[in-house]
Amino acid sequence: MMHTPASMVMGIVFAPLGLVLVFTAAITPQWREGQARLSMTGPGSLLRSSTKGQGIGVRSGSVEALLLVRSDGLWESCLQVEHSELKQCWPVAGPYQRDPRVRLAQGLVLTSLFLCGTGIVLACIGVRCWTDLPLRGVTASGGLLVVTAGLLSLTALGVYTHNLRRLGTDPSQRINNPRFPHLSLHPAGSLYFGWLGSCLQVLGGSGLLFSFKRPRCPTCPSGPELPVCPACRSCPEITNKTDMDVYEVSC
Repeated sequence: MMHTPASMVMGIVFAPLGLVLVFTAAITPQWREGQARLSMTGPGSLLRSSTKGQGIGVRSGSVEALLLVRSDGLWESCLQVEHSELKQCWPVAGPYQRDPRVRLAQGLVLTSLFLCGTGIVLACIGVRCWTDLPLRGVTASGGLLVVTAGLLSLTALGVYTHNLRRLGTDPSQRINNPRFPHLSLHPAGSLYFGWLGSCLQVLGGSGLLFSFKRPRCPTCPSGPELPVCPACRSCPEITNKTDMDVYEVSC
């Protein structure tokens, strides 16, 4: 039975899934995360007054403290008091926003999303069923764009992960203050979504890219000088074969 090649099926499934995962990673503020314990020792502390009624806080000896969770993404940062609903988010600003490595990651991710979306559109056109056989050239072009998109997003993730603890910091202006909460930063969930989505883009794009190979269409045994049409219907001896290495796109 004639069918769509497995490489095209893999590509047309993996590419959109990778696009969704990379897009989810791009818009969520969990690329890196850190915790800090903030002491509330001042009698007029705003944190003390705002959390007193909710019973939030950790008592360490005679000092009451809050456990703060800071998370950063490419376009948004958030601060939350752990085990509470107190959370505030804001667009990235300051040294973190101006860091050239963050700007590089932003540009690479945006370019990756655009290329992947364009590649998926081309791939859908290439495997459509208004012709007997898929448009392999169009499908392969879409696959090339999807692979490029995956490599760009992998580059952005690699740059961000490698410099994760140094983004937005200036060692020459580091504050050495015991009252200033120290953040221990580590990779967060959005980063893993991005890695998975990028790998799916590369796999899906590769499947589409290598689907350009034309299927073998044998000649008619009764008339070797007559080539068989792409649908291989001109020769009864070939049409009746069940193991014919030719496919059509099933609608």
